[in-house]
Amino acid sequence: MRGQERGGGHNEISGGVLHGPSVQASAVYGGIHIGTDNAAAARARPWQLPPAVALTDRTAEVASLDGVRARAVRHGQAALAAVSGLGGVGKTALALAWLHRLRPDFPGGQLYADLGAQSPAGPADPGEVLGGFLRGLGVPSQQVPYGIAERAALYRSLTAERRIVVLLDDAATAAQVRPLLPGGPNVTLVTSRRRMSGLTLEGGHQVHLEPLAPEAAVELLAVTLADDRVATQPDDARELVGLCAGLPLAVRVAGARLAARPHRPLTTMVRALAAERGRLDALAIDGDQGVRAALDLSYQGLPADAARLYRLLGLHPGTEFGTAAARALLGGADGGADRSAGELLDVLHDANLLVEVGEDRYRFHDLVRLHAVARAEQDEPAGARAAAFRRFADHCVATATRAETAVDPRHPLRERSYGPGPVITEDFGAGEQAALDWTERELPTLMAVVRRARAAGAPEAAWQLADALGPFFIRRKHYDHWCAAYRDGFAAAEALADTAARCRMLTSGGLGELGRGDHARALEMFERAARLFEAEGDRLGHARTLNYRGLAEHRLGRLDAAAELFARAAVELPECGDHRAGALARLNAADVELGLGRPARAGEEAAAAHAVLRDVHDTYNAARAEILLGRVALRRGRPEEAEERLLAALAVLREAGAHYEVARALESLGEAAGRRGLNDLARDRYQEALDLYTAVHRPAPAADVRARLRELPEPSQGQGG
Repeated sequence: MRGQERGGGHNEISGGVLHGPSVQASAVYGGIHIGTDNAAAARARPWQLPPAVALTDRTAEVASLDGVRARAVRHGQAALAAVSGLGGVGKTALALAWLHRLRPDFPGGQLYADLGAQSPAGPADPGEVLGGFLRGLGVPSQQVPYGIAERAALYRSLTAERRIVVLLDDAATAAQVRPLLPGGPNVTLVTSRRRMSGLTLEGGHQVHLEPLAPEAAVELLAVTLADDRVATQPDDARELVGLCAGLPLAVRVAGARLAARPHRPLTTMVRALAAERGRLDALAIDGDQGVRAALDLSYQGLPADAARLYRLLGLHPGTEFGTAAARALLGGADGGADRSAGELLDVLHDANLLVEVGEDRYRFHDLVRLHAVARAEQDEPAGARAAAFRRFADHCVATATRAETAVDPRHPLRERSYGPGPVITEDFGAGEQAALDWTERELPTLMAVVRRARAAGAPEAAWQLADALGPFFIRRKHYDHWCAAYRDGFAAAEALADTAARCRMLTSGGLGELGRGDHARALEMFERAARLFEAEGDRLGHARTLNYRGLAEHRLGRLDAAAELFARAAVELPECGDHRAGALARLNAADVELGLGRPARAGEEAAAAHAVLRDVHDTYNAARAEILLGRVALRRGRPEEAEERLLAALAVLREAGAHYEVARALESLGEAAGRRGLNDLARDRYQEALDLYTAVHRPAPAADVRARLRELPEPSQGQGG
């Protein structure tokens, strides 16, 4: 296989054979920017911690955490602590306040993950969290390993030499936490409702957080009110915080309601909260009565339009949201509310029911989210809940489709179908980068919609949203989400008995499987799509699968089978009107021919492909064709011609930031220099190619380049080049 790889067995996916984009294993074609190199990753400094809030009391707990860190420093070890306690007791507030204090001593950055133990969607997958951490540390998406063990190893390596802090919030189990522990003498803080005794073997120190003492809780209430009612009504204040069970979240929520009513005495709140606590006690709800009672009272005191938004936000499947999401849930034009969605979000924020995490970005505390979900189920009719979710799903599909077009105008759109509306589209700005950034930010929510839409009675939204994410996945290479989106999308298309949608899910999903290295699975999906296209009499769709099947066969090492499929695609695609895809099939065929030792035939195919790609202004893939023509010239003993072609291609590829293709060009340029006796120049080119192959995790071609470097004579003085 080494000989085949050197000869041209690298291509995995290329061109817009099905929908227009261009992909390759560990590289992407079509003018796509691959990302940064390892040096850039080493320079990345994530600052992911949410803002801190002022702490009341907690002096002993902070001292305990300081002691954990001091002991770790003395022994040159990592510091690991787990903060446990009731929901609403202030675990995250303590963690954030303490970790933000450490920032000057940890210039390497801050990593944060909500592990979702209390999330309606279930706990977060550690592999997905690791993928986010690696991207936060500067690893380009296409360089993030697929397996969790490989991700954890790379994560530990990247964090071994830098000083960072990590907050793992709302953990479910110690097993969920272990892969997320960084390397090196860093600080990791875990929060959980459970005591994380399972982390003892990793040196974890347990800090259990009790509710605030009465004096501290009264102090927090006074700070929240910012008036003289606590000072003038001390007995009522003590009774009020007692009814809140000393839980900071409950005290803040109750205080926020009182703050909005500056002339109301504390006694009124005490009576109402006592009645609500009695109701919850009768329902035997364990542990959270103080928070839930305060939330019920706060909800009951909201204006009708704000209360409706509060419970509709409980239907939001993600963790963060903004004004556009609120408008979609309300039903456009702010759902007939007296105030705008933005104003209603401010009302909920002022009531301490929402946490502001950025410009026009909000989230719930986990207990508040669960309360909002319960109020939606209780106070919103089933039909209204379904309609609100459909509006939100349509909002995601419409905005993702707009982003899809901005990222890849060649990606052909199938007409989208929406519910009764209105359909709200978010304004994320203009241009490809703005579209990519919006999709990246909203990806957790978009994936949640894909997962939930079929069960929520909107299967068409599931596959259409997966379809719209295609150009984003090709560029950002989130393989976990890529493959999961198309699995759910295919299930939705199956439920609809929509053959065209099934084919799109199979082919797009197959690209994801091919990209992450499951070539057999990809081939199976492409072949299934081919059978469906054939049964439907869709010649163009079937012809496009020929190229994809050829790529899978190529990656499986079956070069003769790949050559046959590429040859058929090169004929049938132009016959069906897709000349660019036909040219890309010929380009793939040229690669195989060169690998099979047939340079003359490879040159013919590459030249034909180059002519078409140049005519359709596909400069990126035309540069790839130039590389093949340069390699053919080398095989024919024409190093000067090879160098001219390869240098022309290299300029285009560097501008596109495609490290894998740049490495291939440099490897061939190194060979050309060596044949001309310019060994120092050859060494420089081989070394850069080796660095790039290593950066994009391509061990086989990297091994070939190392062998070439060993074969070169020792460096000499005064040599040209």
